[in-house]
Amino acid sequence: MKRILLSLAMGLTPLLAHAGCEDNFQKWTAQLHPGRTLDAEHAVCKAWPANEALTIAALPLPQKGSNDDTSTDDLEVLVADTASGTVIAHQFQKSAFSYDAVRFSGLTIDTARYQLTPQNRAFGIRVAHEGSSRVNPFGQTALSLYVIDGQSLRMVVDRLIVEDSGGEWDGNCAGSFSNTTRSLDLGPAGKEGYVALKGTEKSAQTVNVVQNGDCKYDVNKSSKRTGFTLEYKNGKYTVPKAMQYSD
Repeated sequence: MKRILLSLAMGLTPLLAHAGCEDNFQKWTAQLHPGRTLDAEHAVCKAWPANEALTIAALPLPQKGSNDDTSTDDLEVLVADTASGTVIAHQFQKSAFSYDAVRFSGLTIDTARYQLTPQNRAFGIRVAHEGSSRVNPFGQTALSLYVIDGQSLRMVVDRLIVEDSGGEWDGNCAGSFSNTTRSLDLGPAGKEGYVALKGTEKSAQTVNVVQNGDCKYDVNKSSKRTGFTLEYKNGKYTVPKAMQYSD
């Protein structure tokens, strides 16, 4: 019996190893964008914890003429049936992000509990960017939220900056740095049935200096915490320009 169980386990191992949603990347690309090349290195997918019968994916698609130095990518965001891989709903975004002085560096699927109405639960796609300068470091991550709307996905939050860091230093020690993070929580339901999104913003400023030949970190550190609210109106949440990512 032990030998039989061991043989069955060994036989199932290859199947389990190849049962991930990543196996559908090329299939989805060919179906939705025949002839296009997928940036498989940055493509992501994840079964939706709120409903594991559904899988979320984000597929970056480099435009023609892109190269290692400069590139513009389109983005396909989709929800598929987990068992079959059949696409249920999707949204295509042209020129979603680019590689240049500020470069696209990665995608993350956010499946926090964004229950916007009793019937509509959103999921998020986080897009990270980073600067190429060592002495002027820069990084930003923007969050967009989507809900299923028939056979389409509807973006209800458009590129809210949830992480923002930067600075200027001498490449060795001395310099100043800033960091801001934003998080979202659910507020009361509004007139259209969608909850308000209650945000918290935390920001910090730090300074490094050289004293007696030693680097002193986080000198004159300051921080503050503020709140903000995103209200739902006309099919989406209004994101203030100062909080919205823009190329």
